[in-house]
Formats: sequence, C-alpha cells, structure tokens
Amino acid sequence: MTALAYEFRGVDKAGDKRDGITHAASKVEAYRKVQAMGLTPLMVRQAADAGKFKFGRRGRIRNKDLAHFTYQLGVFVSSQIPLGQGLQTIAEQEPEGRFKDIVTDIARRIDSGEQLAQAMDAHRNDLGLVYIQTVRAAERTGSLSKVLDHLSDMLERGQETLQMVRSALMYPVCIVGALALALLFLIGFVVPRFSTMFAQRGLDLPFFTRALMAFGGSIQHFWWAYLIAIVAAILTLRRTWANPKGRLAIDRMLHRVPYLRSILIGLAVSRFARVLGVSLAAGLGLIESLELAAGASGRPSLASDVGRMAARIRNGSRLGDALGDCAYLPGFARRMLAAGETSGQMPKMCEVVARHYDRETTHLTKNLGTVIEPVLIVGIAGVVLVVALAIFLPMWDMVKLVG
Repeated sequence: MTALAYEFRGVDKAGDKRDGITHAASKVEAYRKVQAMGLTPLMVRQAADAGKFKFGRRGRIRNKDLAHFTYQLGVFVSSQIPLGQGLQTIAEQEPEGRFKDIVTDIARRIDSGEQLAQAMDAHRNDLGLVYIQTVRAAERTGSLSKVLDHLSDMLERGQETLQMVRSALMYPVCIVGALALALLFLIGFVVPRFSTMFAQRGLDLPFFTRALMAFGGSIQHFWWAYLIAIVAAILTLRRTWANPKGRLAIDRMLHRVPYLRSILIGLAVSRFARVLGVSLAAGLGLIESLELAAGASGRPSLASDVGRMAARIRNGSRLGDALGDCAYLPGFARRMLAAGETSGQMPKMCEVVARHYDRETTHLTKNLGTVIEPVLIVGIAGVVLVVALAIFLPMWDMVKLVG
C-alpha cells in the first residue's frame, strides 16, 4: 500500500511538545509510529502538501521573497539583534501585502514571548512544515544563524531552477500554442469552405479531406462540447493529482518519458539531498530528516521509497543497508549517502550530492529546447502535410476534370 504523509504533534517524556511528519499506510499506523518514537500523540492528520515549500501562487509567499526574508533574518541573528526588532525592520521594508502582514504577525508573537518556530507555526500553510521544522530544530541546537543561511541558499537555488525550466519551455509552448490556433482556424473555417466547393463539383473526396471536414464541422456545431470536455479533463487531472494514489500513478507515467525522466530525477534528488543535509545540520534525527526531505522533494515515487527505507532504519537497519530499498535514488547518490554515514559527515555528503545533481539538471534543462525542437519540427511537418493533402488532393482531381 502507498505510504501517505501525516503531520503529528506529540509530547515526549520530559513534557516537551514535538511536531513532525511521518509516512504510513494509514492513520492508525501513523499513530503507532509516533508512539514508537517515544511520544504521546496529541494530533495526527494527513498532510497533503505539508512537506513542500510554496511556489509563487497569488495569495502565497513567493519563493524569492521567502529566500530574501530568510537571508535577512540570518543576518540579524548573526549580528545578535533581537528577533522582534529585526523582524519589524524587515516588515517595514516590505511593500504592502500578505507577506508584510505575516512578518509583522511573527514579530508581534515573538515580542509577546513566543519562540521563532512557534510564531511561524501560525503561518504553516504559507511557510511549509519543512521550513518551520528546520527552524525549530536549529533553535534547539543553537545553530539558527547557520541553518537560516543554508535555507536561504536552498530556496534561491530552487527558484533559479524553476526559472530555468520555465525559460526552456517558453519557446516550445509558444510554438505549440500558435500552431494549435492556426490549425483550429484552418480546420474550423478554411477546410469547410473548400469542402463545399468540392461537393458542388461532385468529387470523390479522399480520406484525409473527409476526416478533416467531419472534425471541422464538429468544431463549428459542437464547440461547447469540446470546451466542456477540456474543462472536465483539467478538473479530473487536478482531482487525480490531489489524491495520493492518483498522484503516484501520474508521477510514474511522467517518469516513463525518456528525457523528462532524467530532469525529474535530478530535480528531486537535488532537493531531497539539500533538505536532508539542512535538517541534519539543524539537529533533527535521521528518520525525521529523511521524511521531511522526501516530502519536500515533490515526487511521490521518491516519498514512497523513502517511507520504506525509514521503516527499515526504525527497525534497526543502517542507512547504507536501507538505501537498497530506495530504487528512485541513482547509484551515485546512494553511494555518497552511505559514505556520509560511515564517515559521520552526512550534511557535507548531502551537499555534494545536491551540487552534483544541480549541475546535471542545469545542463539537461539548458539543452531541453535542443531536444524538443526536432520533435516539434517533425510534428509540425506531419500536421501540415495532412492538412495540405486534405486540401490539395481534391484540387488536383478538380483540375483534371476541368482539363
């Protein structure tokens, strides 16, 4: 059964509250895992997107804003400026909007006596559980300045990668969009006019022409049905993606596309390794760090593999042995993480893995346009050939009749 992510809050033997996420097949199993950590569960609930950082949708914090905020906060912490004062300074520099309100509220909560992570927890839906848990662990271990610097770097790299992917896809998307509009015009308006002229001449129309005539006629008379079908397909896709099992199925289909598979794996492994390294450097335990990193990777297939791996470690296995259960991770990543466990330098090895797959993903992304262009050219040529044959074959027959 597919492992799902569950947020939990529990109390340890010392009476301190602890938050985190765990992966389990059911809520009952999640409760058992929390109890196995030596905690008394206070709350366990499914976390659909708890492990993710929020990327630039309206009403949410943009990644670049969060990275800039994290860097500024790290500077204030390293300068030993009181957090409340530093946050008020950051809020004053921000333009009016949701992010300014969030920073102001965090500053107000800190001035009223709350810890930084506790104040941020009120805005968990905006900041993400990975961010808050890392800050909470850094506060406990006294490494807040260093961890905030790592978080800022990680967020900036994530934004750069996202921008690179968008830039690489901009040209193909524009070409496909323009071609789709041109084809709709040809099939919906041009081909039907030619077909009327051919019918008046009594020509025996070829298959391509009859097929395009039927398609064009259906677009003209039943455009609303096509519109409903498109909207229904989008809603179905979104609903499937919101379901953990459906998301895993879609994710596996995407990983069957040759070139895209390499990019998706590179992005996921880089982010997984970076979050794992930051979490371990902040003082989180190995299992909790693995689960946070798996959720932050954004790939259900990797999260499923890491869930099985974490279960083996919880039962007493070493990380190096349990890595065999994580088929998603490439061999290089598994070897480096196992070496990090042996040498006791896991955060450093995680950074090495993250940098390696950052470089590899950057190279693949830059060449994405080069890979897509030949496919686009062949596809466009094929479509143009079909439309041209549908129009010109009957015209040649008509010229023969006139001659």
